[in-house]
Amino acid sequence: MKLLLLPGDGIGPEIADAVERVLEGLEKAHPIGIEVQRDLIGLESLQAHGTTLSEATFGRASAADGVILGPVSTADYPPPAEGGLNPSAEFRRRLDLYANIRPSRTRPGVRSMAPSMDLVIVRENTEGFYADRTMHLGPGEFMPTPDLAIAMRKITRQGSERIGRAAAAVAAGRQGRLTIVTKSNVLKVSDGLFRTAVQSAARDQAGLEIDEVLVDAMASLLVREPERFDVIVTSNMFGDILSNLAAELAGGLGVAGSLNAGDHCAIAQASHGSAPSLAGRKVANPAALVLSAAMLIGWLGRRDGNEAAIDAAVALEAAVDAALGTAAGQTPDLGGAATTSGAAEAIVAALGRRG
Repeated sequence: MKLLLLPGDGIGPEIADAVERVLEGLEKAHPIGIEVQRDLIGLESLQAHGTTLSEATFGRASAADGVILGPVSTADYPPPAEGGLNPSAEFRRRLDLYANIRPSRTRPGVRSMAPSMDLVIVRENTEGFYADRTMHLGPGEFMPTPDLAIAMRKITRQGSERIGRAAAAVAAGRQGRLTIVTKSNVLKVSDGLFRTAVQSAARDQAGLEIDEVLVDAMASLLVREPERFDVIVTSNMFGDILSNLAAELAGGLGVAGSLNAGDHCAIAQASHGSAPSLAGRKVANPAALVLSAAMLIGWLGRRDGNEAAIDAAVALEAAVDAALGTAAGQTPDLGGAATTSGAAEAIVAALGRRG
């Protein structure tokens, strides 16, 4: 299993080191042939190659079994014409990673505002309101006059059906409950299309319980009764917002894993940003990127029918939970004093006990 590790910007190199150390521990406890290679991305790549994502790096990413992408500081990049590409967006678009899968689960030892939360938000990843996902050429936002700004929203039947199928498959492997979230009472055309297409695709998965909730109601219900939900499927921008809300309720973005997946490949990418104010202080929480790597290994195992990889992914998530339940695994964002490398070693130790 060849994995390409791209550290990224800000705290990225520190948590990437932690992930590599954890994967060494995982391979020792559960030998599945993990080989980790590294490459430059982001500001280091810009300095070395004149672009934040070189074609050589993209080629290595395409050839790898999976990619672990660290956080990137896109706000600090120059314009794309000067090499400042958004690596996450480029991978998503060029590899057609249409499903963003974000679990939010209360974890032992992590303070949470939702002590019984255990859900997954499946977010459409390639369409919607965001300007880089709506047009073949040019941005999806424009200004006819200095006082008028217009944003285009793209919803297709194909894109909606395939995210519906992806979410239904996730629900079928859990409690079998799928909730479709839209604002179809107001956005009757675009969200109406999304709603009916997702419904149609999800019904192909036998045995699911399917319901619908409007997005404003969902924001309230996630706070009030998150245990009501199993898998939530929604469009891009709604999913982006709701998944951050769910992550905070479950304990924070520091423990929020995330996977960008298509039909044939996937990229692990933590939900949080590059936190430049923490860079170099050795206190960043590596758990989210480790959990994202576990999701990637499990996804590859299911894709390839590799039961050993699936078991290794389960063991890695359990080791993260075990580490988070101890002082050794709790970084300052969780109220502890562990360093980034110390938290990684706590996970490795848990893997050794469970191996």
